[in-house]
Amino acid sequence: MGKIHELSNLLANQIAAGEVIERPASVVKELVENAIDSGATQIEVIVEDAGESLIRVVDNGTGIEPEDVPLAFTRHATSKIVNRHDLFNIVSLGFRGEALPSIAAIADVTVNTTTEMATQGVMYHIKGGKQVSATPANGRRGTVISVRDLFYNTPARLKYLKRPQTELSRVADIMNRLALSYTNIAFTVTSDGRDLLKTTGNGNQQQVIAAIYGRDTAQKMLSFAGEDDDFNLTGYISLPELTRGSREYLTILVNGRFIKNFTVSNAVIHGYGSKLMIGRFPMGVININTDPLLIDVNVHPQKSEIRLSKETELSELLVQTIKTRLADENLIPDAYENLYGKTKVTEHKIGQPTQVAPWMHTKLNDAMSSQPNVARHTASDVAALNIIKRSQLSDSSVTAFVTKYENEAALPVFDVLESEQITESVATYQAPFADLAVKNQEILDVTPTKPSGFPDLSYIGQMHGTFLFAQNDDGLFLIDQHAAQERINYEYYRQKIGEVSDDKQRLLVPITINYTASDMLKIADHEQDLLHVGLAVVPFGPTSVIIREHPTWFENGQEEDTIREMIDWILRDGALTVAEFREKAAIMMSCKRAIRANMHLSDAQARTLLTTLASSENPYNCPHGRPVLTQFTLTEMEKMFKRIQDSHEKWETYDNHPY
Repeated sequence: MGKIHELSNLLANQIAAGEVIERPASVVKELVENAIDSGATQIEVIVEDAGESLIRVVDNGTGIEPEDVPLAFTRHATSKIVNRHDLFNIVSLGFRGEALPSIAAIADVTVNTTTEMATQGVMYHIKGGKQVSATPANGRRGTVISVRDLFYNTPARLKYLKRPQTELSRVADIMNRLALSYTNIAFTVTSDGRDLLKTTGNGNQQQVIAAIYGRDTAQKMLSFAGEDDDFNLTGYISLPELTRGSREYLTILVNGRFIKNFTVSNAVIHGYGSKLMIGRFPMGVININTDPLLIDVNVHPQKSEIRLSKETELSELLVQTIKTRLADENLIPDAYENLYGKTKVTEHKIGQPTQVAPWMHTKLNDAMSSQPNVARHTASDVAALNIIKRSQLSDSSVTAFVTKYENEAALPVFDVLESEQITESVATYQAPFADLAVKNQEILDVTPTKPSGFPDLSYIGQMHGTFLFAQNDDGLFLIDQHAAQERINYEYYRQKIGEVSDDKQRLLVPITINYTASDMLKIADHEQDLLHVGLAVVPFGPTSVIIREHPTWFENGQEEDTIREMIDWILRDGALTVAEFREKAAIMMSCKRAIRANMHLSDAQARTLLTTLASSENPYNCPHGRPVLTQFTLTEMEKMFKRIQDSHEKWETYDNHPY
């Protein structure tokens, strides 16, 4: 008697459920994707006990026709595709027809659905893959699916679930990705009566980012756009100062579908270049729209991985688009935020109510009362003209203030005798330094060619042989001298390494390196890639390679280490270009040749360093991504010295201050 037999539908569905439904988050994903495909504009997700007891998805989509409801819980039954051509032109999120039967095979499922034109809907109940009931029901347009007692009949799978908080975090993560992708849908997610997510569905992706990650994060996101003949890119990326310890905060969406793709996420990171710290990753939402014929989504049961037919071209477009977007940004981090982890002091705009320093009220009113012939300039006049930046001097309210008071007598600060004495004393004190001031001015007047947005800095001094101080009209700047010279050296070496020829240096004593048998097979497979970067690797026995020559640009004394690193790179990534390896070499050389901490610089050396830094392509970060300089604005400095009143303090507190 034969041993081969056909599996029952129930057992086949339970096996399929193991591929499609791994945890409660998988159920949420499949049900919400069906709701999106139905054209819903409002979707509500309710979970209890992290989804183990209940998962309910409510939508206002098109609903399901009563006669189609039982068929929807049959394997490979779908309305999304019809023929083979449709399989390679997928425009919906679902298409396999496995989700609903897989869920019904391992849970207790109830469906209440009504179409727009129907006079009544249907209530359908299925448990463990078997129909329990199907009755007419009243309801609004749309579908409500309730999934209870998940994995009740597969206890082996139930025991592999993580702690409730872990499973709930996965549900929240899935919903966050879907909300970022479909910003025109209003999503609501609640767990045991507590809101996890709520979006408005107004189509604003940055507002969705704020709803998920917070307002402060959303304000540090930059919008970008780019396109070529095959791809259209839009989205948001974080400033280099806003990073995380993993790639999980990068959301990659291809035609509205969240996917995981190492090559694409790597392209985003490469777009930042050396602006990111080593081991840190940016946040972002990358919207990629392309012809469905260029992608294959039928490679994974959960459809989280896809094939891209022009992955290399997409990566190059991403790198260039992000690099261009970051090029014009002022990337100087705020020192106040770096120190205290708080948002910097809010700068008031002209015309808004502003708290004036208390001493100004007292002194101004005293002066006005002692000058009967001078018009009373009230504190409100000063408050309306809280000037912070030079650009505000051309504001209409400033012009109006000047016009109003330009013909009035100024308030005397010193009497005539005191003024003459002070002027004479200052002149006497400054005389010995006149020549030095002229020389210094000549140095500082040199304005280098610098990137847009980088400030003109005047050098002040050095601290502990490590940090330089500089200033401009906007505030105080602190410069890490080691990071600054690393950046300068990096750009120098990157250019010099790029200029070298492809000439080879013959070795008197060949270099022999041992590898495992599996590595030897990979090396043989990438022999042409290694030749492309100037390295001829010849097998020397079953587990060794021999190198008899190398490119002349290799650093003396580091030939073997460089060769090992190149081969390790190709073993790890499967590809290697001269540009990528020279980039890495330039970073290494720039660090080794940069000035260290506790090295005191003369004023001339410090000014030269700042002048050279200003002309760099990227003066904001060292090659490892650390900031080169930070800034304290004038407003923040005044805040620290209490020259601007804290919002929780009263004016009366300052009334008796001597200043």
